[in-house]
Amino acid sequence: MTQVAVYGSGSWGTAFAAILADAGCQVTLWARRAEVADVINSERFNPDYLPGLRLPDGVRATTDPAEAARGAEFAALSVPSQTVRENLADWGAALPPHAVLVSLMKGVELGTAKRMSEVIQEVAAVPPARVAVLSGPNLAPEIAQRQPAASVVACPDESVARRLQSACHTPYFRPYTNTDVVGCELGGAVKNVIALAVGIADGMGLGDNTKASLMTRGLAETSRLGLAMGADPKTFAGLAGMGDLIATCSSPLSRNNTFGNNLGRGMTVAETIAVTRQTAEGVKSCRSVLDLARRHGVEMPITETVVGIVHEGTPPQVAVEELMSRTAKAEHR
Repeated sequence: MTQVAVYGSGSWGTAFAAILADAGCQVTLWARRAEVADVINSERFNPDYLPGLRLPDGVRATTDPAEAARGAEFAALSVPSQTVRENLADWGAALPPHAVLVSLMKGVELGTAKRMSEVIQEVAAVPPARVAVLSGPNLAPEIAQRQPAASVVACPDESVARRLQSACHTPYFRPYTNTDVVGCELGGAVKNVIALAVGIADGMGLGDNTKASLMTRGLAETSRLGLAMGADPKTFAGLAGMGDLIATCSSPLSRNNTFGNNLGRGMTVAETIAVTRQTAEGVKSCRSVLDLARRHGVEMPITETVVGIVHEGTPPQVAVEELMSRTAKAEHR
């Protein structure tokens, strides 16, 4: 039986642990707080996240990183993207020497502008072939209800991707393999930023034409950046690109969409953070995504607009007017 460690007992970490167990794996879920681990072990649900999901018997919880890692063939990381470096530094000695490290995170690190797989490779001192990425339209509350969903598992070593695919394939969760790690990670990170923009537009009372335009041009921004970084353009038309973008921009279950909606309705960033229980990755990653784009000489006006609203105090109405008044140009140039 495949042993898997999942580090992070938030919504997605908990949901992915259930997927793995339903696929026949034995899963140890690392939780930061002992009270969460205790309830998971005794009552089979996560009291803070996804309380409606009864966890399979194949999932147990611990607060000990070494215990979670013991015998693990895969170690999945599901923590806020801006904390992965610090957490990995703490867990590094506990990780099995040959385990595949799986990133469930969708962000770009502030300061370094590194993708999550790059941070993992650097801190854990592992080669690219030992790091995989899972990305796609996977809203945790729907997964918790075992509604049909699909995703992408990406690794430069296709055999590793196939092993992970087998480890998390269930009747309701269908993973596809890909070797384009760069494209899958960019799709997952940038869609959070675009979802903020769509949420802001929705909160302002703007309609479906506006939101469809933001999603389409947001995908164009993502693709431009991806091409500049060597990604496969087909990735952005797939589950890790368009699929994830649609789900995150359209669903009220999306943290980033909800965060943006609150801003569009007139709440300040501080007020929105105060009422947001879980991490909206795009709030911080929008700055690192823009930094990454500038390093590669890529224009990303929607991302720049989101940074202006979230971090520079630009009123949403002013930001929309500035975005719409940009010089006209050809669509595919």
